[in-house]
Amino acid sequence: MSRAFSAVTAWMPKGWGDAGRQLGILVGVDVIYELGRGIADSNRADAIHHGAQVISLERSLHSLFEPDLQKYFLSFHWTIDLANFLYLNAQFSIALVFLIWLYLFRNESYYFVRNMFVVSMCLALIGYIGFPTAPPRMFPHDGFIDTITKYSSVNHDSAIAKVFINPYAAVPSMHCAFALMIGATGVAVCRHWWSRAWWAFWPILIAWVVIVTANHYWVDWALGWLVALASFAIAKGALARWKPEAWDWQTSSRRRSGAPQEVEA
Repeated sequence: MSRAFSAVTAWMPKGWGDAGRQLGILVGVDVIYELGRGIADSNRADAIHHGAQVISLERSLHSLFEPDLQKYFLSFHWTIDLANFLYLNAQFSIALVFLIWLYLFRNESYYFVRNMFVVSMCLALIGYIGFPTAPPRMFPHDGFIDTITKYSSVNHDSAIAKVFINPYAAVPSMHCAFALMIGATGVAVCRHWWSRAWWAFWPILIAWVVIVTANHYWVDWALGWLVALASFAIAKGALARWKPEAWDWQTSSRRRSGAPQEVEA
């Protein structure tokens, strides 16, 4: 047992104390995020009204393409199965695995990315609380199909699903925000062309997933990407200036050149 513990300890870039601190930060922020999202679930009437407003906006812009896109891919059932699987499983699993990998193997860049995630979740809460919005799957009369309920074993309206899915947190799409932050970071820190190509494709794939499953409008996707860009700007600006030795974006080459590193979060 002691050998196994020592082997795992050797993988920790800054020891168990820092790893525990980072875990505590992420868990704490996620608890606050989930509690805040729950507030948006309190008024169905407002959420339905706001969802109808988004649809009306897209119609006025002649950009309500989502139902037609869905209909096209419904002809290829395996693509819908893939989209349903990714929507239900990729949001936090991929983000968590990526952050663990980043912490262990690109630790000099982890703290900046962590800050981006924290800022993005705070920004998202503004949308969820101030503008609770029903997703397109709740508007079947407008041509949208709830692919997860219809083609998978998950019922969006079940009590268990509502524990994990906030039905009125459509604006912005944090699936898309997380995917862009992860994808851009992967492109920046990965060393092989194929891994960089995969991470460059990841935000596009997730944008397709949220649209084809009728869980988000294209407006949500665009706002999700804007949240990611705003989070980058805030992390690179105010937060990095506050504590540049630990919180600024740092590459491996910069680390090798002797730039100071802080252990603290």
